[in-house]
Amino acid sequence: AAYPRRLGSAQAAGRVDPAPRAASGLPPAGACRAARFKMDNKQAPQQSLSTQLLVQYGCMALWIFLSAAVILVNKYVLAVSGFPYPIALTCTHMAFCSVLAFIVVRLGLAEATPITADTYIRCILPIGLLFAGVLWSSNAAYLYLSVSFIQMLKATTPLVVYCVGCGFGTEKFTLNSLFNMVVVVVGIAIASYGEVMFVLIGVILQCGSIVCESTRLTMVQVLLQKRGIKLNPVSTLYHIAPCCFVFLFLPFTYIELPKIMSDPDVNINVPLLLASATVAFALNMAVFLLIGKTSALTMNIAGVVKDWMLIGLSVVIFGNPVTAIQLFGYGISFCGVMYYNYQKIQAMKQAQGKPSEKPPPEVTGDDRALEKAPLLAASAASSASSGYANAVSAKN
Repeated sequence: AAYPRRLGSAQAAGRVDPAPRAASGLPPAGACRAARFKMDNKQAPQQSLSTQLLVQYGCMALWIFLSAAVILVNKYVLAVSGFPYPIALTCTHMAFCSVLAFIVVRLGLAEATPITADTYIRCILPIGLLFAGVLWSSNAAYLYLSVSFIQMLKATTPLVVYCVGCGFGTEKFTLNSLFNMVVVVVGIAIASYGEVMFVLIGVILQCGSIVCESTRLTMVQVLLQKRGIKLNPVSTLYHIAPCCFVFLFLPFTYIELPKIMSDPDVNINVPLLLASATVAFALNMAVFLLIGKTSALTMNIAGVVKDWMLIGLSVVIFGNPVTAIQLFGYGISFCGVMYYNYQKIQAMKQAQGKPSEKPPPEVTGDDRALEKAPLLAASAASSASSGYANAVSAKN
């Protein structure tokens, strides 16, 4: 009697009289609490989903903005500001990113994957050499070609990745993919025919950059994945940026440094160079945030949006002419790339749907980059520090 039962204990103690609530047609207090609990549980997933979508689209918008900003800033530095030295610009980026990556790792903000000396020599050095070639040739192409035309040429990147993958045995050749390649090449040929500012050496440099980038992505898959090494963007910069800087510093010393020393009109704008390097490093951080928050399809769509946006911005900012023939050719190439992307995504879905006895591996930065590599017209030139991308940039 001194300790009433839990149910109805308040009534037994005389503190609550259920009669007034029943008379007024109101449900019991317990029923109100139960209904409120169910409503809260129902709203929580909705609020969580809304927050996730907001974060995803925010990171995606940040990646698009920074990726486009790096391309436009590099174009301005090399072709407008009076500093036509792509190797020097790239060396600045690599040195800056090496220092910041070292600081980020030492502060514990990101983890650097341990690399043995044998792995560094056999894997990291070849990848760093290829990446140096990507950055050198792609940035040099901005001295001869418009941003809009370069973006059109980069539409061939997924197909070049596929061809290199067939050579290394990481991709399987099919007639359907061959048809896609023919469509993309025909579209780019039409776009090149309509290009007003066509310069052969610029096209050769950009095509060389695409081949080096495609080979680099495939070598990452062949060399690092076979050894079970997984690198996130910060870890990639931490290991690859220093050796890339060394490979770039040698030609800079013998090719560009004498020209800079003897050029009376050279404009060494230190704040502008640091701003360019900062935006490039910020792009890598944006990719680091974006990894794991979106799918390959979302990143692919974001890359397409970025390409079209850059074509429009290059016309507005730099006055680069874009002809109707170019747009027609790029549209053909665009359709071929999108169909190829659709096929890759369907193949990925089928592969994910198959039962596997092994547990799924942990998805890290480099894995996600490799997943997007065939899907995105990656622009390595868009980030003079994008150590994998986006790939992806990227594409850059």
